[in-house]
Amino acid sequence: MAGGGFEDFVVVVTGASTGLGRSIAVETARQGAKAVVINYARSQAEAEETARLVEAKGAQAVLVQGDVASDDDCRGIAAAAEPFGRIDALFNNAGTTKFANHADLDKVSGQDFLDLYAVNVVGAYQMVRACRALLEAAPQPGAVVNTASIAGVIGIGSSVPYAASKGALTTMTLSLARALAPKIRVNAVCPGFIDTPWFGKGLGEAAADRIRANAAASTPLKVASTPDDIAASAVFLASKASRHVTGETLLVDGGSHLGYSALVAR
Repeated sequence: MAGGGFEDFVVVVTGASTGLGRSIAVETARQGAKAVVINYARSQAEAEETARLVEAKGAQAVLVQGDVASDDDCRGIAAAAEPFGRIDALFNNAGTTKFANHADLDKVSGQDFLDLYAVNVVGAYQMVRACRALLEAAPQPGAVVNTASIAGVIGIGSSVPYAASKGALTTMTLSLARALAPKIRVNAVCPGFIDTPWFGKGLGEAAADRIRANAAASTPLKVASTPDDIAASAVFLASKASRHVTGETLLVDGGSHLGYSALVAR
């Protein structure tokens, strides 16, 4: 185990079975966390692999199944941390989408919006509410890091409902940062393209390959980000190194936002 900004931390990561959630869980363990609560919605086998990787870094892994769209499940996820007496960092990483061309308004329905908001926005809110007392019990201000997206900043991404939900999540980050200070810090990380199975499952492998190549070619840094690349920034926002940071939205996209004039007003 390598030292870092998470010595003896108790960490909760939603949506931690694969991708960015897994990378966040493993990185917090690498930086010294003593316990990582690993939430997953469906894939127990993948969550168990995350647990194995976390334990290999020296932390205790606690697996808990739950859908963050359910308030009861959120309270169950928080309860998994109760034996430790506190939560030092909560990563609201669970998310969902529907792939649809933004220009084809008939490809999404009102129910699609509600389904995405239930996980991407309401789920994050319910997790903060369920974890609030344990976050406030941390010796330093408890930290919440919401996984938003560059889609919510500049209106791009897999669909209009997805972009709208991530925009709502960044706004909610500001609201909660004000409401929960000084005992809890709340920040958001906004990834751009992340090279995970997400795109392959939603669009097919050929389309995913094209998106990956385009991301590497079009970003100023000429990179297609991996989960580990984004996890490092998300983990920073919850670490002792960012103890004076709250209400911040950190864009981690290889610089792709630099090509969008919409950000001039940010």
